[in-house]
Amino acid sequence: MIVIDPASPVPPFEQLRAQLAAQIQDRTLAVGTRLPTIRRLAADLGLAVNTVGRAYRELEEAGLIETRGAAGSFVSAAGEQGRERARRAAAEYAAVIASVGLDTTEAVRIVQAALTRGVPEPG
Repeated sequence: MIVIDPASPVPPFEQLRAQLAAQIQDRTLAVGTRLPTIRRLAADLGLAVNTVGRAYRELEEAGLIETRGAAGSFVSAAGEQGRERARRAAAEYAAVIASVGLDTTEAVRIVQAALTRGVPEPG
């Protein structure tokens, strides 16, 4: 539950950001949990849409949530560590693609297919 104290010297966006970050870090909000839309949360808390939007942006920049376009915002699986791991995997994948001579279009199709079907865990 999020509670915004209008009498607090802490700005509302920071109160919201800090409370959501704490709930993500203590796993009250589990990985993959879909967060309310910015408009809905703003209405529920009596805040401006821009206030909630700023809190969400800062959480995303910290790697705690990820926004998937129209699908909404979700609690991120691994924050910045996960992003760095993905960057390393992408660099390795790009090297493999270059070494086998596939073009960029085919490489992207392979990734899209893997994301759509899911990638099985190594045995």
